[in-house]
Amino acid sequence: METREILQRVRDGVLSITEAERYFQRTPFVETQYAKLDVHRRLRTGCSEVVFCSGKTDEALAEIFDRLFRENGEVLGTRASPQQYAVVRRVCPDVVYDPIAHLLKIEPAPKVRRGNIVVCTGGTADLAVAEEAAQTAEFFGSAVTRVYDVGVSGLHRLLSYLEIVQSAHCVIVAAGMEGALASVVGGLVENPVIAVPTSVGYGASFHGLSALLSMLNSCANGVATVNIDNGYGAGYLAAQINRLALHTEEGCGDGM
Repeated sequence: METREILQRVRDGVLSITEAERYFQRTPFVETQYAKLDVHRRLRTGCSEVVFCSGKTDEALAEIFDRLFRENGEVLGTRASPQQYAVVRRVCPDVVYDPIAHLLKIEPAPKVRRGNIVVCTGGTADLAVAEEAAQTAEFFGSAVTRVYDVGVSGLHRLLSYLEIVQSAHCVIVAAGMEGALASVVGGLVENPVIAVPTSVGYGASFHGLSALLSMLNSCANGVATVNIDNGYGAGYLAAQINRLALHTEEGCGDGM
């Protein structure tokens, strides 16, 4: 349960003050055989702890997923393999695997998604990173629109979606090769652009380094760059920006 939900239950008489105190007095992390799980992260940041699956043993991953699900009622795992999906499904039958984004997810349904994030890609080869970003933002409650395969070699494709892109609270741009799409989008929108260099390209792209340097040296204002192929980081940051925009809109609606 989140802090607000606990307080509402106390107010409504569903939960006693003693029971609420017991919840808040819990240790801020849970120690298991393999990890120290930050079960209070949602209280501090609004988002529960996410599992980086790659490199974990089967036993560790299964235990972590099972415990986080019991604590939070939802779990997101990144960089997961099909074999790890089979492992987690044995302890969490409701887990869902996306083979494109390499994500493992357990989340309540239906989940309310709000706001407006747009995710753009230079080409279809950037899809895995873009989907990691889009589904991460969706997991954390943001509404996402996908505008894929609108790279600079055919700029008219992007311009045909200009109204959609300009309406977003935040735009994520995933692109490899020379990574120019982030600068183009940055020059067209008033809200933040999160650039994600992907490791897509031929030899001189140096597995995304060329796109990374292009995005870091962007002449467009309002473009921030995350690490190569870091769709998760982009999606998380976009969700935070989207949440701030929603708070601002709601505040204006109240006459503030």
